[in-house]
Amino acid sequence: MSITAINVRNQFRGKVREIIEGPVVSEIDVETPSGLVVTSVITTRSVKELGLVPGKDVIALVKSTEVSIAAL
Repeated sequence: MSITAINVRNQFRGKVREIIEGPVVSEIDVETPSGLVVTSVITTRSVKELGLVPGKDVIALVKSTEVSIAAL
């Protein structure tokens, strides 16, 4: 499967750094070339169907209806 177009603007290319697999959901850490780590929680079934393993090239797509900012 290849994506020819998508409307999600926040895209981060990277490599799967770590997978913490659970019985139903798993955490996927994706590290970008600049060192940013994006974490996603997806179903463990999707991890297997996508063939995700550490080192695999992926794109993290972020679409949100809200981004909150806290002052420090």
